[in-house]
Amino acid sequence: MDNLESQNNEKPEKEEPEHEASYDEDFGELVESSFHSIQEGEVVRGTVVQVTTEHVMVDVGSKSEGQIPIDEFIDEGGKLTVNVGDEVQVFLEDTEGSFGGVRISKTKADKIKIWDQIAEVCETQKTIGGKVLSRVKGGLQVDIGVAAFLPGSQVELRPVRNFDKYIGRTYEFNVIKYNRKRGNIVLSRRPALERLKQQRKENILKAIEENGLCVGRVKNITDYGAFVDLGGIDGLLHITDMSWGRVNHPSDVLKVGEEIQVKVLKFDQEKERVSLGMKQIQPDPWARVEERYPIGSKWTGKVVSITDYGAFVELETGVEGLVHISEMTWAKKPRHPSRIVQVGEEVEVAILNVDKQQKRVSLGMKQLRPNPWDVVAEKYPEGTKIEGKIRNVTDFGVFVGIDEGIDGLVHISDISWTQRIKHPGEMFKKGQTVQAVVLNIDKENERFSLGIKQMYEDPWESIPDRYPPGTKVTGKVTSVTDFGVFLEVEEGTEGMIHVSELSKERVNSPHDFTKEGEELTAVVLKVNKKDKKIALSIKGLDKTGEYETVKGYMNSQEVVASNLGDLLKENLGASLKDNSDSST
Repeated sequence: MDNLESQNNEKPEKEEPEHEASYDEDFGELVESSFHSIQEGEVVRGTVVQVTTEHVMVDVGSKSEGQIPIDEFIDEGGKLTVNVGDEVQVFLEDTEGSFGGVRISKTKADKIKIWDQIAEVCETQKTIGGKVLSRVKGGLQVDIGVAAFLPGSQVELRPVRNFDKYIGRTYEFNVIKYNRKRGNIVLSRRPALERLKQQRKENILKAIEENGLCVGRVKNITDYGAFVDLGGIDGLLHITDMSWGRVNHPSDVLKVGEEIQVKVLKFDQEKERVSLGMKQIQPDPWARVEERYPIGSKWTGKVVSITDYGAFVELETGVEGLVHISEMTWAKKPRHPSRIVQVGEEVEVAILNVDKQQKRVSLGMKQLRPNPWDVVAEKYPEGTKIEGKIRNVTDFGVFVGIDEGIDGLVHISDISWTQRIKHPGEMFKKGQTVQAVVLNIDKENERFSLGIKQMYEDPWESIPDRYPPGTKVTGKVTSVTDFGVFLEVEEGTEGMIHVSELSKERVNSPHDFTKEGEELTAVVLKVNKKDKKIALSIKGLDKTGEYETVKGYMNSQEVVASNLGDLLKENLGASLKDNSDSST
């Protein structure tokens, strides 16, 4: 910065804050008498007498006019700031300039005025406006007419990490120190901020003490709420305090810059946090919810949200009820509520329960329709034969559609009397029409049991008579396991040859003996009607003649043998006894 005081030898500087005499004297007093001559190094007033493309000619009361480069009268927007006849303050540099004129400067006069203003601001603790120009070591450089320094510790009341956001902005500053001779100026925003902070507190406390209501402007919107400028201090309006009704996002209710009325809910003076509310200004719709929505009453509402466990229905602004997925239909519980209702759809509901304290309303949709289970037992008594389409195939059975909302289950164990079924999908497909018999109806648990095999006579009732022990059978191998081989003795009926009955010689693994699809011949050892099992043997085939011999004996003595070996032993024992009697 130019050291202007080197040109003013009549007014020496003090080392620390100096209080300069103001040069802003009345122009008329400077020129009213021809006896008082103007002095070099003073700020004087002059009149613009001519404006050219390069200079502005100013009459300061001397023998001749002074000229100032026109650039000194051009503002930031590039406009000329003076016209002929205007009065301006200029600094008189030389009364005998080039070509007999005077040398004057508007820029230097402006700087002297700034220093006078700086001295006044420092003494009176007033503020001066300035624009932050750039970031420098330890703080910021500010233009207040001359370059000044704003330490980082004086920018805010709290430590600042990002100084870049202040660049280009204009603020009010206090001058806490200056040295005109060295051109040093130290600024601060803290005193002004302290005053503003105190004023904010007073305003908030006043609002709380009176009625808690105040007017603010929406400053910023986030996912969880909005920050409201209350006139110097920001308060948080949380999304849950915006409306008694559902708010998906604060931007659905508010806009940045909008002026709103809010209620102060809480003010933490230490942390300077203000909690605000909008809905608290309106009556709470839950106050009379029990009177307004009696249990059993019917209402129409709009679906506002869908979850995995149900749908929320808005009965009025601020009052929502939950229709649980189990209360939507009498039919089998749907996979997801969205299969029955959609957001925005209007639905009819019944009030099931109201909890004013928890602010919960339980709703039902199926209650508005007749319960099909009330008549299904009368319509389909046990033993009734029905026909329907398979609606679903599972690992444990198939579901058959009976009436609207009612499916009957054919368990895998009730599909066939004789076949071993690994999965119902081996025999049935979705949409296939089947016939079945009603086995049981459990109205309380809403279960409808059906049977397909019950449509036919149980072959095991006659199998013991058709396959007595000793009967020779031939069939195909249906399965080979580690413990034996399953052989189809007739369509849908299997017998099992244990690994010990495959051969007289030791068989380590049935897989080494045979494979699926091969045809084998075996003899019946035993039939278990209760467990629906037939025991077969291959190694006992050569004893089939002995079976015929002892068959009549078994029938007469009512002997029940468990296998071929027992039968032979009993037959042999009888023969030995007869021989013994003859010898005697």
